[in-house]
Order: sequence, then structure tokens, then C-alpha cells
Amino acid sequence: MGSVSIGKLPCDIGKRFMKPASAIRKVAFLGDYMPRKCGIATFTTDLRCAVAAEFPTIQCPVVPVNDIEDGYDYPPEVRFEIAEQDLPSYLRAADFLNISDVDVVCLEHEFGIFGGPAGSHVLALLRELRMPIVTTLHTVLREPSDEQRRVMRDLIRLSTRLVVMSERGREFLRDVYKAPESKIDLIPHGIPDMPFADPNYFKDEFAVAGKQVLLTFGLLSPNKGIEFALRALPDIIREFPNIVYIVLGQTHPNLLRNEGEAYRLTLERLAKDLGVQKHVVFFNRFVELEELMRFIGAADIYITPYLTEAQITSGTLAYAFGAGNAVVSTPYWHASELLTEERGKLVPFRDAQAIAVAVVELLRDDPLRHSMRKNAYKLGRDMVWSRVAQLYLKSFEQARHDHSFVGTKSSPIKTLDEQPGQLPELKLDHLFRMTDSTGIFQHASFTVPNFAEGYCTDDNARALVLALMLKRLGHGSPRIGERAATYASFLNHAFDRQRGRFHNFMSFDRRWLDEIGSEDCQGQSLWALGLCVAQAGQGSFQMLAAQLFELALPVAAKFTSPRAWAFTLIGIDAYLQRLSGDRRVTQFRELFTAKLLQRYNDAATEEWQWFEETVSYANAKLPHAMILSGRCMNNLAMLELGLKTLRWLVKVQTSPAGSFRPIGSNGFYTRGQEPALFDQQPIEAQATVSACIEAYQATHDPFWIAEARRAFEWFLGRNDLGLALYDSTTGGCRDGLHIDRLSQNQGAESTLAFLLALAEMQALQNTLTSFKEPSGK
Repeated sequence: MGSVSIGKLPCDIGKRFMKPASAIRKVAFLGDYMPRKCGIATFTTDLRCAVAAEFPTIQCPVVPVNDIEDGYDYPPEVRFEIAEQDLPSYLRAADFLNISDVDVVCLEHEFGIFGGPAGSHVLALLRELRMPIVTTLHTVLREPSDEQRRVMRDLIRLSTRLVVMSERGREFLRDVYKAPESKIDLIPHGIPDMPFADPNYFKDEFAVAGKQVLLTFGLLSPNKGIEFALRALPDIIREFPNIVYIVLGQTHPNLLRNEGEAYRLTLERLAKDLGVQKHVVFFNRFVELEELMRFIGAADIYITPYLTEAQITSGTLAYAFGAGNAVVSTPYWHASELLTEERGKLVPFRDAQAIAVAVVELLRDDPLRHSMRKNAYKLGRDMVWSRVAQLYLKSFEQARHDHSFVGTKSSPIKTLDEQPGQLPELKLDHLFRMTDSTGIFQHASFTVPNFAEGYCTDDNARALVLALMLKRLGHGSPRIGERAATYASFLNHAFDRQRGRFHNFMSFDRRWLDEIGSEDCQGQSLWALGLCVAQAGQGSFQMLAAQLFELALPVAAKFTSPRAWAFTLIGIDAYLQRLSGDRRVTQFRELFTAKLLQRYNDAATEEWQWFEETVSYANAKLPHAMILSGRCMNNLAMLELGLKTLRWLVKVQTSPAGSFRPIGSNGFYTRGQEPALFDQQPIEAQATVSACIEAYQATHDPFWIAEARRAFEWFLGRNDLGLALYDSTTGGCRDGLHIDRLSQNQGAESTLAFLLALAEMQALQNTLTSFKEPSGK
């Protein structure tokens, strides 16, 4: 019952079957693409090939997304490549598509394959395109995070048509995301066309003739629930001793990079512990389509024991079902929709006994199993790729009809005001030069690390914060991960568990030079540890950071430094993003915010809107902590106080010429006196950048973007001397601005201040570009 090719029919019959010509001449496919090994890459490749085969007059170029620096050995149809975490490459891809006379862009969307928070980088590309966009949604979440909801909102708005593969997906789009019903197309997941055959026909090839074959295939990862299928085997084997269970597919590349083969080895040990190792076959490789279909053909029963319901589409289920396999599955969304009306068996999640009962019942009852296979195969005829390609062409044509250029797409020509402000390229040479196997050196003589001054904990804490920020931005250098481990190790060694305090100063020969570090050192360490707890994917880092955070936090309650409170509050906020139910940490947040509020009430007047009698150093961290805490605690008065004090501070720190002028460290600024103009320190610019970005996140007022930009430009030469502190040749930053010159030393504090400010500005610019928010210029 394979599909019939028109090219093989007599000429007159072929004419009667000819598809009407389409006005579409070029469709560009955007998503992962083979030979990259993932489900989206397979789908994009299959869909593109199906459209190209079904409609030979349509050109089908491909724009894939690379998750590795060197990319992949792509076939000729790949015309342009996007680096997953590099936002400018998305904009270049938009330019390429716009000048390539593309009629329609077909986007394959999954949150995890694009860069930026919740994959937001792709929005910047879509916003620049001037042709209709048909977006296939491979994941539609019922309970998205705030970032995912925001991305979906813009994705729906920017797409001309939306394709989902299940009725549940259409329901979620309509009810959860308020997508217009008229914009949604329901097109099933495509499958290869293969004849309905007896499994025994294929079993000889795999040396399983005379056996009952169970099959699970796909990239291996813990959410597949293979362990429950293995635990079902002893009961199945008692009834059918000739059973063999084939687990086909290599470990998911991302899991392999992060954890190696730990999951597969766990499954192999489980099979041995259960005594079923003679009945289990692991094929640890990625198989091509032709071989995969022979494996599917050999299976008597296909099993998908996924662990949760939240899977709107399963390509592996579609393949096995459409080929006429009897299926036993847990009731995830796609399975519960597809396996109704005697087309499969659903069993509860995480229930090995239920899997065994269902498999045994089907193996006992040949008529039931064959009826189920026929029902599945019959419905699968509407899912073959040739039919799916036709449905996609209808969606493409409808998109062309619906598409309007008026008010929806940006002009390809942009004035300077419309372009994002240029940021320096991130260069980490000096950071790496300043770091050895112990940690980051405190000072430098010019650009050379000064061994005599040794190390300090607060610099290593800031360096860990930077490493975590860069990883979140998607910086792919493996050296970042190595350095993060070094900085975390330094903090771990610096912590005195008996006192609950961190040492700060260490000599070059690794001797501690103090009994306990400063309160600010403790606060900055808690900031770094809280961020480490919050950031997913850090594994053992997170466990170590959580332990140190818990041990170090109580001592901070005795501190008197407002900056130590502020740094600690920023760390607490990060910690609670991950562990929001921690009542003890929540109580500490309430304590420190109350202390800062009291300090303000004791010191502030109408003219002096500050927390202390002196504006000294790292000043913007105080309002930053108030804004952040007020926002997260839903305390409007606290938030407004933070904004008011930050607004006062930026006014104080603005020169008559309109440039950023931080309070000089040579005297600071005491009430009733003139502020010190020099020596100006990079840490002030970085703290102001960070606080203004937080103020923008809380208010969406473009004023704060402009102030963040003003403070950042101090590094680049918009300052009292008109000299750049950032050294583009080394990637370092000079230590300060004196009354008549720059300091030529590039120590840790200044270099970290610049790199932290740059990382935060880059993250802000990514958000502004992806979501097209005001730039504040």
C-alpha cells in the first residue's frame, strides 16, 4: 500500500493527477537540520525533502541553527548558518533571507534550539523578515514560564500561520495563548510511507526470528522512562520466554556532553539486576531512515513509557503508529490523542506492572493486536510525508494570501537611531591571563599579573558571577567553565566553617593573610553563591554553593555595612529564584531590607536622598538591592524608594557636560561638602549599569536604559578626560581615572567591572532586540 508516484503512470493519467501549479517559487526552512542529531533536525530534513519531492518547481534552501562552534557537514541545500547563541548571526540570516527572494519562511520552533532566554533570539530574526512566516510549534506548553509566555506571545504575533500537530496543541494555543483560531493549521507529524507487512518478514535481518519483539527508539534521555519498561520484562518473560526488547538510539548529544553515558549504564545495570539481560538489546547509535523503518517493521509491539504528560508531539510515536505497530504507551498528550478508538493501549505513568499487563494481553490476543495494527496503519495514510507536504503547501499559500507588509515588518534601511547601540566585542584574554589554577590575581603591573599582591576573595566572587553570566549568555568557550570551577574552589577554600566567615586576602604562596575578611567580602561571596544556586545546569557547583550559602548567611545578620546587606540581598534574590520556598532565607531578606530602610530613614532629607552621611563606593548597589527586593516582594513602597534614590544618585553622578562622573575615591562625597571628582573607579560605573538595568526591568521606563548606556560609555571614553579605560587590545580595563591621566594598571577589580557591565549590557541589548523594546536613546 505504498504511495504511487505520478512519474510512473501513463502520461494521460499523470495529467489527470497533476497538482495545480503554485505561485510559490522558494520556501526557506529554518531550524535544526541533519546531520545534527535531534528530533527537530530530523523533522526539518524530512519536511524539506518531502516538499522538494512533491513540488519540484519550488526551491527549498535551508538555514540551520548550530549548537557547536564548528557546525556540521551539511548538504548543499544549506545556504546560511546561524550560531545558536550569537544574536547578530540571527540578524544576518534575516538579511540573507530578505535579499534571496524567498516567498515563505517555514520555521521549526522549539524553545531549546534557539539562543537567548526561552529561545528569544529567533524573534529578532522574525521581526526583520519581509515575507510571510509559517511556524511549526513542536512544543506548546500548558504552563509556560513568564519568559516562555512572552516569547510565545511575540512568536504568535510575528507568524502569519501557526502549525500544530495535535488537537491538544490547537486547544492550548487558543485557550492559553489566545492565538486566533483562524491562524492555526492542524497538520499531523509526517511519516515515511511503507507497506503494511508482517513483522516476521523483517526479523531474520536482526537475528530475532521466532521471537516476540518489543521496540523503543529515539535519542536516549531520562525522561523516556525506559527503566519502567525494563522492570516490566520479568512478568512478560514468564508468559513469553522468547521476548526480546530492543532499545534503539544513541544517547541525546546534550546529555552525552553533560553527563556522558551515565543514564545508559544505569539502564544496563538495571537489566542485569533484574536478570533480563539476555532479553534486552541496546543499539547505541543513530540510525538512518531506511534502517529505522526495518527495525519498526520487525517490532510486534512499540512501547513509549514517557514519564510525564507534557509532550504535545512525538515523532517516534508517529513513525511507529503510522507504520502499523501495536503501541503500548503512557498517556502523554500526543499518545492520548492518537491511541484512541482501538488504535493502541494507554497505561499509567511510572507503572511497570501496567506495562507488563498490556503487553501480555496483546501478545496473547493475536486478533486484537492485528486489529490495532490495521487501525493505526489506516489512519497513518493521512500522515505520510507526501500528504503532509501538500498540507504545508496549502498553509504556505494561505500565508501568502494573509500576509500584509503594512505595519508588520520593519524597513530594511535603518537610521542610527533605529539601530541598537554598538557594544565592544567580548574579549577574555586578560581575564584568562590574570587567572591561574588558584584563582584570579588581585592586581596587575600594567597588563602583567602582580604575584606579590596575591589574591582576594571578593575578586574571585565577582569572577564567578561573570563566568555564570557568560554561560547564561551562551558563551561557548570551555575555558569559561574551567575558570568558573577555579573561582568556586577559591570561595570554598576561603570559607572558615568554624567562624562562618570568608577569608579575603591570600598571598602568592597560598597563605591566608587575615583572620576574617571584610563584611563586603562576605556579601559579595553570598551574591556569587546565590547566583550559582539559581543557574540551572551547574550540577555539583549548585550543591556546593547551596551548602556554603546556608552556612555563611546567618553571620551576615550581624553586619553593619549597608553594602554587605545589599550584596547579600542580591544573592538572596538569585537563590530564591531557584528555591523560593526557603522560609529561613526569606526571613533574612526581610531583615536586610528592613535594615536598609531604617538606614535611609535615619539619614535622608529632602535634599539628601541617601542611606548614609557619605556617598562612598559601589554606591548603586544600595538602590539596586531595594529595587530588586521591592519588585520580588511586591512591596511598592520599597521599589519606589529604590528608584528614587537611584534617580538621585545618577543626577549626582552626571557631569555638566552630560557624561557619567562617578564619585571619586579621593574623598568621596559627604553631606554638606563638595563631591570628590577623582579618582574615578570602574566599580562605580559597573554598579550603576547593573542598577539601572534592574530599574528598567522593574519599570520598562526607557530613561533607565539611557542611564545604563551613559554609565557604560564611561569605560569607552565618554568621561571627564575623554579617554577610554577599556583596552581593546587586551580585553582588560585600566584601574581608574585620575585628575590628569589614566591608571595604566589593569587589575582584577577594574577588568571584572568592565566585563560584568558588558555582559549585562549585552543581555539587555539581546532583550531589546528580540522583543523590540525602546532603546532609551
